[in-house]
Amino acid sequence: MSSPKPPSHTQPNINVPLFWPALMAQDMARQGLELVARNVRFLEEESRLHGGIKPRLASAHEVRLKLRTLSLCDYSDAGAAGLPTLVVAPYAGHTSMIADYQQGQSLMQTLRAGGVRRLLLTDWHSATLDMKDFDVDQYLAELLACVDDLGGRVCLVGLCQGGWISAMLAARFPDKVQALVLAGSPIDTHAGHGPLLRMVHDSPMSFYEELVASAGGLMPGRYMLAGWKNMHPEQHYVQEHIDLYEHIDDPAWLRKAEAFDRWYENPLDLPGRWYLQVIEQLFKHNALANGHFVGLGRRLQLRDISCPLYLLAGEADDITPREQVFAAEGLTSSRQVRKRIVPGGHVGLFMGARTLEQAWPEIAAWLAGQAALSPPRPAAAAAPGAA
Repeated sequence: MSSPKPPSHTQPNINVPLFWPALMAQDMARQGLELVARNVRFLEEESRLHGGIKPRLASAHEVRLKLRTLSLCDYSDAGAAGLPTLVVAPYAGHTSMIADYQQGQSLMQTLRAGGVRRLLLTDWHSATLDMKDFDVDQYLAELLACVDDLGGRVCLVGLCQGGWISAMLAARFPDKVQALVLAGSPIDTHAGHGPLLRMVHDSPMSFYEELVASAGGLMPGRYMLAGWKNMHPEQHYVQEHIDLYEHIDDPAWLRKAEAFDRWYENPLDLPGRWYLQVIEQLFKHNALANGHFVGLGRRLQLRDISCPLYLLAGEADDITPREQVFAAEGLTSSRQVRKRIVPGGHVGLFMGARTLEQAWPEIAAWLAGQAALSPPRPAAAAAPGAA
């Protein structure tokens, strides 16, 4: 009888105890490669989210005017007539993308869908060194140029810092403003409570002056971004990185994060003179609410505003507490005032999906009704090549 042939094994004999450490080592190597790949994806996405992707307005529009401080973006329906509505975006360190965030989540799209057919937006420019001595008057004058180019009378929608400059224009030229929406706008900067209010009051002017001097006369957006993050350091310096790592393989989560950081992580630089004027006169001395602010050669009195008002505030807004917004009711002479508080914080007022769905359609209908009450003046045609 022939002796049996030794078996040919295509797989190792896992019953041999000496094989177990080798199997474990092989599995750990495989997992190690996957971990390395995951870490690479995480680092690449970190780079994209923190300045690697640039802001952009989400909706189709034309540039009607291009001025030194802003571009006037026209979102109007083709052939639309009637009084225009001008959305004045914040000029506080971030781009105007906050008003036209992304497809399906855009204030400009919501206003158009709600019946505002002639619709425009201020797209503020980042300041360059030759703009370091621009002051509030420069911005007020160019906003006035936009209004005059549109026929000399508009409905204004002021978002955050865009609200106080809209109120300035309405106080300086009451006949040019048919209706005024103030959303999260600090009108009485000493009202209410919040970390921003405390920070401005507790820091001496020399602190802000040194920041501007360190940048050659500008207030760099990166300084302000660091300040905003320091209001909630655990979220920005720890939790957001943990969240990213946990969701690095979730495309839907990454799309949302990229949309937000496209706006948030790309701040604008501000003219130093403008910035120091705003800090000292508006936030430290509350000069607009007190009637002491001089705009375009005249002391501005909010009581000169008599047009209809719509005031929108966030229930949990720690940037502009509701008291600062609703103070406009008592400081102006308007007899038609609507007020609304919505859930959420500051940024959600302008691009939060819930507020866009529940609050802004009502504001759009209100604006459309206000525009219909006043026959429009003839609008100047856009200059050839302006777009």
